[in-house]
Amino acid sequence: MCFSATASFVAGVSLSAIGGATLKRARRRTEIPFALIPLLFGIQQIIEGLLWLSFRYHAPVLNATTTYAFSVFSHTLWPIFVPFSVGLLEPVTWRKNIISAFQILGLGIGLYLLYFIVKYPVTAVAEEHIVYVSPHFYQIPAMLLYLAATCVVSFFSSHRLVKVFGALALVLFFVAYWFYTAALFSVWCFFSAVLSAIIYLYFRANAIRRAQVAGHR
Repeated sequence: MCFSATASFVAGVSLSAIGGATLKRARRRTEIPFALIPLLFGIQQIIEGLLWLSFRYHAPVLNATTTYAFSVFSHTLWPIFVPFSVGLLEPVTWRKNIISAFQILGLGIGLYLLYFIVKYPVTAVAEEHIVYVSPHFYQIPAMLLYLAATCVVSFFSSHRLVKVFGALALVLFFVAYWFYTAALFSVWCFFSAVLSAIIYLYFRANAIRRAQVAGHR
């Protein structure tokens, strides 16, 4: 989490536990990637907790490693993984076709940002929050494409809770941008991590629905 090492580790462990419970409720192979999202957020929060410790104990190697690891999660993994996982859930052909376009978009912007992560230095600064310093992360066109791949794609899902997840993530992006502009990605990733509890609710609702269907047979 963006506020302290302790908060990051608590969030990371809690999300990992939620992620394990969510994975247990996945019944099909196509559900597994979407079910993995809370666990992946948990890992990301633990990485940021280690980054906080690198500042406290003046550990430059740990600092560089966790800075790049967090940046790959936030800027490359999510725009590629989110539309991929949403697309696997989708049963409606026309919706799936639209989501496929977002998958291509997400792959493009994810690889574009990965190029800049590899090509140019990325540093992290500890203030009240962690600020990730790389000018390429904050270009308006790149950010719009990133938001399309990570949030807007969910609007085309036929699953209500998937739409809710995407809509709230988009709203919280603008909240984080308004109140924590410099630490945008650290704060927004925390907000999005909390939202991953919605994914558990999605799978819990599916389990209840399946049990009801089985009970009527």
